[in-house]
Amino acid sequence: MKAMVLAAGQGTRLRPTTESMPKALVPVAGRPMIEYALLLLRHYGINEVIINLHHFGEQIERRLGDGKCLGLEITYSKEPDLLDTGGGLLKAKRFLHDSAFIVINTDALIDLNLAELIEFHRKTDAAATLVLRADECADEYGSIDIDASGRICRFLDSKAPLAPVGATRKLMFTGVQILEPKVFEHMDDIGTTRKFSTTKHTYPRMLLGGERLFGFYFGGFWQDLGTPARIREAELTLHTGQARLHFL
Repeated sequence: MKAMVLAAGQGTRLRPTTESMPKALVPVAGRPMIEYALLLLRHYGINEVIINLHHFGEQIERRLGDGKCLGLEITYSKEPDLLDTGGGLLKAKRFLHDSAFIVINTDALIDLNLAELIEFHRKTDAAATLVLRADECADEYGSIDIDASGRICRFLDSKAPLAPVGATRKLMFTGVQILEPKVFEHMDDIGTTRKFSTTKHTYPRMLLGGERLFGFYFGGFWQDLGTPARIREAELTLHTGQARLHFL
């Protein structure tokens, strides 16, 4: 299995730090932010990784090189114009198209068992499996609803054509997902230079088309790293031992 780490964002919420460096290299507890995603992948034997680049992307490339320093094989997908999640994935299609692959956002810290996620994805025969978490603000920011079987029955404002099985739960996306190559079938009419979002465009389209989208519930340690305050919160949590990252 291959993976893509999304690292092209401009990190506007982390200014002024990101006025001279990419968000992916902002330090978190002594490591560049992106290293956590890369080390999680390596821990589970996922060594072939593509990283998309835009904002100060050359700094990321200089820091990580070909990935050998971390025991990985890293390829880069350069975006002269920012393409968002969907456009970034479509541009990397040639690298990812041959089998299921993992996608991870750079700006979230998660203590996730990837082996369990992969097993769930295969067992459910999903076209896409999104790792979801509980959040009391789910309705405010846009929830993803799953039914008793784990199947996604509502994605933001789009409802699946099939009725849910049993009770439903409102959850939020963690930024980690497994996708089958068939996801590209719902993108190929867009063009590789267009900017578009998977959450606003691709997944609602897949859901309405009857594709099998599942949510993998995660109740462990997760922390957004998008602002200085949230980075400090993550560092304090790790420093005090309230959470431990099993893959380090």
